[in-house]
Amino acid sequence: MLMLVNCSNCRTPLQLPPGARSIRCAVCQAVTLVADPRSAPPPPPSTVSHGGGIFNGYNPPAPAPYGQPTGPPAMGRGRKKAVICGISYNYSRLQLKGCVNDAKCMKHLLVNKFQFPAENILMLTEEETDPYRIPTKHNIRMAMHWLVVGCQPGDSLVFHYSGHGSRQRNYNGEEVDGYDETLCPLDFETQGMILDDEINVALVRPLIAGVKLHAIIDACHSGTMLDLPYLCRMNGSGQYVWEDHRPRSGTWKGTSGGEVISFSGCDDDQTSIDTPALSQVTSTGAMTYCFIQAIERGQASTYGSMLTSMRAAIRNIGNGAGLGGGVVSSLLSMLISGGSLGGLRQEPQLTANEPFDVYMKPFSL
Repeated sequence: MLMLVNCSNCRTPLQLPPGARSIRCAVCQAVTLVADPRSAPPPPPSTVSHGGGIFNGYNPPAPAPYGQPTGPPAMGRGRKKAVICGISYNYSRLQLKGCVNDAKCMKHLLVNKFQFPAENILMLTEEETDPYRIPTKHNIRMAMHWLVVGCQPGDSLVFHYSGHGSRQRNYNGEEVDGYDETLCPLDFETQGMILDDEINVALVRPLIAGVKLHAIIDACHSGTMLDLPYLCRMNGSGQYVWEDHRPRSGTWKGTSGGEVISFSGCDDDQTSIDTPALSQVTSTGAMTYCFIQAIERGQASTYGSMLTSMRAAIRNIGNGAGLGGGVVSSLLSMLISGGSLGGLRQEPQLTANEPFDVYMKPFSL
């Protein structure tokens, strides 16, 4: 059985083979000596605390070996950081074709349209050669922690995920629909999924006043993937209104003063697809493509106009071009349908930690 030790220089967690008395770090090349691996003390229990509160039941991963942005932020502005995750599940029956394309397109958008420094964007895809940038469950958890750790007022953060999403029964009564939504890492079949509860604790609750996080989740069952308290719905009069999704138990699902806004590919009971029908060139996630398209066409001046544009684009393509040949990015639907879905039932969603006027609030990353 392998045990973990921290690098003596950079603190990266390293897997120590049985009987080994030293190990070289692949990140900084330092050699860590271990007198007797069997007697090495276990790491101290860790908790996340903020503002005097403790997030029970969640232990953040070891410090991520990615480094933090260097140098001072621009005058009067905070830093910009992003985590972009695209998972194709290559060589499996669950394979998706557009997710890595989504990740590359999102990075291009952030760098060229919103001036995110490329060195502040952490990419997790199967194409990466660094083992810490493969989208495994452990690495995604480390990446989420890296994104928010040390955040300061003025910071703008982005978390983008394109891959399989799923759901499982919730038994504590905190979910309005009775289900927890989940992300499916590359190794979910052996290591398990990442529940919305953990995502909320990792990405939402640590954010202090003045910090802004946007999540773009292109996966099935992703409507409330961040477990945010408010969901934007359209009423019978065709107006966007906020629906209260705060748990009846009173569990806090908001931030520590910061702002979180999430766009997701579909409602919690719907599926998302990746398809070549939108770009006409290569496969992409329908939601990611429509998100970027709305920005490039000037249809995202406000959050309401962004949501309307995305929904209209997917609806029009679904009616006219027939997305039934696309791949369903849902584990459950993939297993049931074998990779195809008759007809399209996908409507992008908007959630937030606090309600706001979607018709007036300018969209910005």
